[in-house]
Amino acid sequence: MGSKKRPFYRFVAADSRYARDGRFIETLGYYNPIEKPAKVVTKTERIIEWLKNGAQMSETVQSLFRQINLLDKWEKVKAGESGDDIEIKTEIRERKKRKKKQAAAATEEKPEEKPEEKPEEKAEEKTEEKSEETPEEETE
Repeated sequence: MGSKKRPFYRFVAADSRYARDGRFIETLGYYNPIEKPAKVVTKTERIIEWLKNGAQMSETVQSLFRQINLLDKWEKVKAGESGDDIEIKTEIRERKKRKKKQAAAATEEKPEEKPEEKPEEKAEEKTEEKSEETPEEETE
């Protein structure tokens, strides 16, 4: 699905004996990240049926289903509740992109929380320590 620089993904139920991109049993929906906001269409009832029968989700699919509240519904159904009160979203909000400068500034601010001494104060302390350590010579 999709083409170069234009991703498009399907949610499918596939037999584990077949190749990842090979034969599948049923199409359960799709995810189009090109649209803004990203669009997700699912056959919720069929997905719940497959999960009841022991189907396993990949980590990526699990993450997407969590964002559209499908995993919350699955947890309720698994617990024996109806899950009809949970609304399944059809759009995924876009993540905010952090610029490199902002990320670098955020990491630099953390060490600055500790009060630091000025280099002049450090130099004064070192000279005081040296004068205390060196024994004074007595003159006769």
